[in-house]
Amino acid sequence: MQWIEKIEELEAVYGKPGTASLRKVANRLTPLYRQWIMASRFCVLSTVGPNGTDGSPRGDDGPVVMEINERTLAMPDWRGNNRMDSLRNIVSDGRVSLMFMVPGSDTVVRVNGMAKVTTDETMRARFDDRGRLPRSVIVIAISEIYTQCSRAPMRAGLWARDDSEGLPTVGQILAEQTDGEEGGEAYDAAWAQRAAKTMW
Repeated sequence: MQWIEKIEELEAVYGKPGTASLRKVANRLTPLYRQWIMASRFCVLSTVGPNGTDGSPRGDDGPVVMEINERTLAMPDWRGNNRMDSLRNIVSDGRVSLMFMVPGSDTVVRVNGMAKVTTDETMRARFDDRGRLPRSVIVIAISEIYTQCSRAPMRAGLWARDDSEGLPTVGQILAEQTDGEEGGEAYDAAWAQRAAKTMW
């Protein structure tokens, strides 16, 4: 196997980036980037820490982030599985990347920046949802915002197909990983009701 181990070797294969790919980068929420990100209810949060990297799906029933100012975003940490992989990483190393998606659009908007986790009551209160508050909020200082080339979602036909038939369920995967001690059909059957009660 021949490995590329120097940046110069990589650049020799790919050449220089197109000017548009560089000129589209902003360091703050411009009006159009703001419009796009506020339309997104789903993003992937990527973090890095002492034990490696993590990519975490984040979703909400409205915009997945809130604008604090043109250079700062805030993301509530709603209820999950309590692994806290992303939060642990951010506390150790604040570098984050977010990929915002909107169903039906092949465009992906990316944000890179530095994040911190807060339990500040005033910040948490900004996300009050019928008396429910996130346990913490991730505050992201924007370094750069840009659109990602839409070829990957287009190649995948991401929004034009449903390939879910026949996929293993979470209960089946959990049973596989625990030699049947957890998961299975009972886990899957109870999931929808359990999720509805613990969504927030």
